[in-house]
Amino acid sequence: MVSRFRGQFMSKRSVTVLMGGPDAERDVSISSGIAVTKALQQSNKFDVKSMIIDTPTLQEIENIKSDVIFPVLHGPFGEGGPLQELLEVAGKTFVGSSSDVATTAMDKEATKQIALQLGIQTPHWCIVSTNSLPTINPPLVLKPIDDGSSIDIFICMHQEDVESHVQSLLQNRSHILAETYIKGREVTVGIICGKALPIVEIIPPADLQSYDFEAKYEREDTQFIIDPDLPSNSCVASALDLYKKMGIRDIARVDFILNENGAWLLELNTMPGFTNHSLVPMAAKQSGIEMPELCTMLVDSATTS
Repeated sequence: MVSRFRGQFMSKRSVTVLMGGPDAERDVSISSGIAVTKALQQSNKFDVKSMIIDTPTLQEIENIKSDVIFPVLHGPFGEGGPLQELLEVAGKTFVGSSSDVATTAMDKEATKQIALQLGIQTPHWCIVSTNSLPTINPPLVLKPIDDGSSIDIFICMHQEDVESHVQSLLQNRSHILAETYIKGREVTVGIICGKALPIVEIIPPADLQSYDFEAKYEREDTQFIIDPDLPSNSCVASALDLYKKMGIRDIARVDFILNENGAWLLELNTMPGFTNHSLVPMAAKQSGIEMPELCTMLVDSATTS
């Protein structure tokens, strides 16, 4: 039934999908944004526009005339707080977490500290700067503190690898994170509107050490097993605990390594991808939620939260 008001048809809600941004994951964001735009159009419930952005000013954000903004950006600016702050200052309703929450979630060290408060184990870590080498011994993992999509992640089995990759990473960053390498099964838990989706296990190609950028977006031989046969574990409970404790809104994806010692938190993403390789849409589909319904749920959540 079509809703009416004073005898007139009510217009569809308007949604603007933002994509792009200045971060290293710009191309991934554009692919995700195109997929979200198509899904919302297919739902036939919204007037949908899309915009590829760089680093917008407050005035440019204020000029967007839509009921809801769906910012499908990945990385420090688009996912880690600055864009969300602009949207808040401009008084916009948007999909995803608030700026404060997004800032905390993008910071891998802050997320790990919250996990420990909740009793969730996470690999031991230290912060490395130009004046310090890691205080933990290899094998270890070096990664940016505030990036995603496995950008610039290196698994170092030997000390000479550590020294080489530390120098490389610190050319463009003041600090990086080093954490103990945990060998095990890579799994992820997607959360939509506070409810967990089926676990997805990721099996990278044999010639790759981990689920890195190449395995995520460039290879077709990465295996994804939805609702895999796993030993009893705390992944879903831990993911939901983090989601609630951190005040995350609408959507998240929480990554773990699972081995004989249990589940180890790696990181949390507040705006995971929506490409044809992305894990949240994959898990949602397994639950009977196709992309148009998934994106509609997120827009609806943004307008009611």
